[in-house]
Amino acid sequence: MHTRFRTWRREWPLHLMVVPGLIIVIIFSYIPMAGIMMAFQKYIPSKGLFGSPFVGLKNFRFLMEYPDIGQIFFNTLFIATMKIAAGLIVPITIAILLNELSRQWIKRTFQTLVYLPHFMSWVLLSGILIDVLSPSSGIVNQLLGVFGMQPVFFLGDNAWFPYVMVVSDVWKEFGFGTIVYLAALTGINPSLYEAAEMDGAGRWKQTLYITLPGMMPIIVLMLTLNIGNVLNAGFDQIFNLYSPQVYESADIIDTFVFRMGVQQSQFGFATAVGLLKSIVSFVLISVSYLLAYRFANYRIF
Repeated sequence: MHTRFRTWRREWPLHLMVVPGLIIVIIFSYIPMAGIMMAFQKYIPSKGLFGSPFVGLKNFRFLMEYPDIGQIFFNTLFIATMKIAAGLIVPITIAILLNELSRQWIKRTFQTLVYLPHFMSWVLLSGILIDVLSPSSGIVNQLLGVFGMQPVFFLGDNAWFPYVMVVSDVWKEFGFGTIVYLAALTGINPSLYEAAEMDGAGRWKQTLYITLPGMMPIIVLMLTLNIGNVLNAGFDQIFNLYSPQVYESADIIDTFVFRMGVQQSQFGFATAVGLLKSIVSFVLISVSYLLAYRFANYRIF
């Protein structure tokens, strides 16, 4: 007991510092969870959360019978999976290339430039992309016209829209990911490269047998942690860029929930969809942390 008291006396300022953040989490994250009840109700705003009639699993049965729900889940998984894959490959490649630069000012300047889009909101970037990809006046289609190609409606064509989402998301976020992998590269012992060079290994062999294995723990960690985001295809980005003509390939779970709940006032049904997504995401996050602990020795506590 005496040891516990001394520990508490030494650590109570740290616990006190956590209190404001804990209060914010309780107010904005835990108290709103009472709204989960709407998934089992025919929610009527005038009757409130505790006065609306209980319908059991009716909203979930309606969800399973909804004609487009399969396409919506496919769009979510397809876009999110491509983002995760490209979000690993591009930053790793850029980090390795930057690490090969000998002039530090070039390296730092390029790193700063590619990091800037990370701080821009999708509201701003969507306006830029709409102008750049416009089929009539966009610079991309003007360049295609120079080579005699027909204009492409990138944001209005179901065949192009998912890939535009992936490319634009990678362009926005790969600078941040590059910093993570550059930090991993600093932990590789330089003597390994010197020994490999003395053995006749070129740049490619050094990258293949020293750089990539040295980065593998952080690569495995980032990959496993991203498994929990496989149902998050990017609401902000897609909501600001999609339109009804590309719902077939662009509509994801989050935009569907927004449209059903906010625009069509089907609060119970929208809550059921969101709850189902949250349950699946919770399972995936739990699995991802287990894999991160097993393969990358990453622990939360």
